Amino acid sequence: MTGPLREREEAHALLAAEAERARAGGGRFVLLRGATGTGRSAMLEAAAAHAAGRGLRVLRARCSPEDTAVPFAAVLHLLGPVPEFADLTPGLDDRGSAARLWRLLRSYAARSPVLVAVDDVHLADEASRRWLVEAARRVDRLPVLVVATERSQYDIDPRPAGLTHALSPSLVRTHTLAPLTDTAAGALVRAAFPTAPDDWTADCVHAGAGNPLLLHALLDDLHGTPPPSPVPDTCAALYPGAYPAAVSWWLDTTGPTTAETARTLAALEQADDAHSRPRPHPHPRPRTPPSRTVAPAPLATTAALLADATGADPARVAGWLTAMTRLGMLRADAEGRPRYAHPLLRDAVLSGWPGARRRAAQLAVAEAMLRRGDRVDAVARQLLGSGPAGLPWVLRVLRDAVAVAVHQGRPDDAVVYLRRALAEPLPDDLRQRLLTELGSLEYASADAPAGLPRLAEALDLPAEPRDRVRTALALGTALAGRGEVRAAVEVLRATEAGLTGHPELVRTVRTASALLSDQDQTVRREAYRWLTDTARRSPELVGATGQALLVRYAATAGASSAKAAMARLRTLLTEPAEPLAEPFLLGTAAAVAQWADELDEAEGLVERGLAGQRPSLLHPMQRALRDVLLDIAAARGDYTRLLAETETETGAETVPDTDTDTDAETPAAGGPTNADAHALLALVETGRAAQARRLAARFDLRGAPDSWELNRFLYARGILRLSDGDTTGALHDFLECGRRQSARAVLSPVVTPWRSAAARCRLALGSPREAIALAEEELRLARVWDTPRTIGRALRVLARATGGRRGLELAEESVALLRDSPADAELIAALLTRGRLLSTGGDRSRARDSLREAAERAERLGAVRLRSRAEEALRAGGARRTSTAHTGTASLTGSERRIAELAAAGRTNTEIADLLHIARRTVETHLTSAYRKLGIRRRGELAEALKGEA
Repeated sequence: MTGPLREREEAHALLAAEAERARAGGGRFVLLRGATGTGRSAMLEAAAAHAAGRGLRVLRARCSPEDTAVPFAAVLHLLGPVPEFADLTPGLDDRGSAARLWRLLRSYAARSPVLVAVDDVHLADEASRRWLVEAARRVDRLPVLVVATERSQYDIDPRPAGLTHALSPSLVRTHTLAPLTDTAAGALVRAAFPTAPDDWTADCVHAGAGNPLLLHALLDDLHGTPPPSPVPDTCAALYPGAYPAAVSWWLDTTGPTTAETARTLAALEQADDAHSRPRPHPHPRPRTPPSRTVAPAPLATTAALLADATGADPARVAGWLTAMTRLGMLRADAEGRPRYAHPLLRDAVLSGWPGARRRAAQLAVAEAMLRRGDRVDAVARQLLGSGPAGLPWVLRVLRDAVAVAVHQGRPDDAVVYLRRALAEPLPDDLRQRLLTELGSLEYASADAPAGLPRLAEALDLPAEPRDRVRTALALGTALAGRGEVRAAVEVLRATEAGLTGHPELVRTVRTASALLSDQDQTVRREAYRWLTDTARRSPELVGATGQALLVRYAATAGASSAKAAMARLRTLLTEPAEPLAEPFLLGTAAAVAQWADELDEAEGLVERGLAGQRPSLLHPMQRALRDVLLDIAAARGDYTRLLAETETETGAETVPDTDTDTDAETPAAGGPTNADAHALLALVETGRAAQARRLAARFDLRGAPDSWELNRFLYARGILRLSDGDTTGALHDFLECGRRQSARAVLSPVVTPWRSAAARCRLALGSPREAIALAEEELRLARVWDTPRTIGRALRVLARATGGRRGLELAEESVALLRDSPADAELIAALLTRGRLLSTGGDRSRARDSLREAAERAERLGAVRLRSRAEEALRAGGARRTSTAHTGTASLTGSERRIAELAAAGRTNTEIADLLHIARRTVETHLTSAYRKLGIRRRGELAEALKGEA
């Protein structure tokens, strides 16, 4: 006996043997059991064909639910086609009719062996079922083989007992058709598509779920889209649709409760996959199929949830999940949860469900999850697929999920939850607050076209004054970020007009206007003119925040010393501040403290400022505070942190894996940012010239909007050009930076020391007088500010331009000053200048000492450009550079040591990142570098390594 069915050899052999037994005069009752789609009918047809070939006469009947009300309907289907029984009509007496039918069959069997083939006997009418049970008791004395098929699949609503429930096992041969193994299913796929690759075949096997009916239907549909077209994840991509029709029929056979549970499971899984992060393909497709074993705890958890959502018996739901997993319809994911074997199967299960019913199911699942205490974001994911409910708990869950997503740095998820929350019926004031949060998050997650209308809509809704100011600050920040500074200021002024009786909010709005005006030269002049005049006449109208902005303005204008500025700011910090205005005060004070070389104090102020920020609300100081962090890292020469942080800030890889000029960067939209300027400088200083050139080439500065960030980028590009030997181009950038800064009344070198940079270019181009004039002007302004960093830098450049004995004296003064400064890179440059001047003056011994110190410090700092120049100067003087510390604690930078010590103390990477207000990736980068330098491989070795080298 042969046939196309796979892995059915045992069943074939059984039926063939029983057919021979019937031919020999001994009958048997054989029952083929199996789940829907496992090939029971196909096996019965194969048995009938084989029996007919062996001389048996075949009587067939296929039972149907429509015939259950007709007594002996199945038996009539068997005997009706036989001419001798054409007029057979059972009487009203069931017992008599059964006896008559049995006599007729026995008479018919006396002529030749008979195969009685009854398909789907579980659908037979009750009288026929009793007749077949009785036949099983008598058939062994006749040349009759009775073969019946019966559905044996676990359903949540229990089905009536099977045909053999009342029979002794000795009277019936029962064979259960198992689902196909992955190996057999794969062979079927390859027979249909011989050239299919392994991953495509595995996809088909998973979608077929071990069920011959589903697999054959899928292969029929895929003949229109053979490989290499991927196996689709949705039924919409299938034609003519045999697969979804087969899945629908499979569901129909399970009963309403099982079908409801199956679809609810599909909805639960779909919601989880659609909104989980990270989001890999929900069903990985390895070459080796995954195990079908489900861990009991996840299965029980899923069963309880489904039972709660559908109202089904939890024990029966658990049993159904187990049964479906054994059949292959479900497979365990990495966490042991039962999931559909393929997204296409899941989609087919859902495809027959009306949208309203699906939404109601997801609401029910969410409510069940909430009752059992699931994580709020998991409950919210289910709510995303439900419709507006108008239930208080729905809105509460969604808002809590927003807070969690924002705290965990998942703004995209927060946006999705807020959009769903806004679909609920809401009062205007709450809608206004949610729109403000949504617009802020959409803008921050690069969806500015959606964010701006949201914020504008929120500003038009009625709200409390404080909420209106929050919205105005967010909208103003977003507009200024797009270069629309005047529009931003107009929004704030319009808001101010409605704040009568709220002077503290008026001050906040005016401070924000002044801060945002930094992006536009004309608006900035107007804002600071108003601040200055108002502070002179009525200082109470500008408040502490406005006074702090004036301190910063004086610092950049070269009209204040660092000591006086910090004293004033420290006094202002002790004054009570409106909560919305406090970030302005802290951010302004942090910027000035950074310029004043009070880097630790600046970091503390930034920490306070960021702690008071709500990431879900745009605020003008959010970016400003992070800019100060970048400035602090740059002041310390912490290039590793700078590159990691700027990559996070810009959202682009500023340090690609390659170091060639062949790959063009994607042109950047808008103008460069402070982060871009710092990234460019860090790349130059760490010797990554090719990456620096690519970054610089991304911006067309001719069309960039006027801003202080553009000026800083011009300075950074000038440093790159000077490093590349393009002295004329560099000089152009420095002078243009200076022209723009001067137009903004930014004269002090605390922000961009363009004069000293331009002096170097003038000197290189053979114009020492112009170089000295620029350096002397910077020194004059630096002495006004009076910090080691600014004075030391100006002295160094003036020393180089002056030369001779006087130049050496200036260089010595520069080195002495910078030893008390946190600016390590500036000290290295001063040592390098002093060494060269000593070498020129003939004092080679002291020159070597100065150059070696410069090289060693540059090595520890990672300042490749400065180290290379120090080594060149050493070689030019005929000396070898002494080896520097490449390993051990002496080789650690300040940031690496600080982070390593926190990690050794038991802090996690996330805790360190939060504590230092840096990205988690920055922490990981520093720790990796520290491990390499300390010669260790694990976190647990840090404490001993740091202790041993102390």
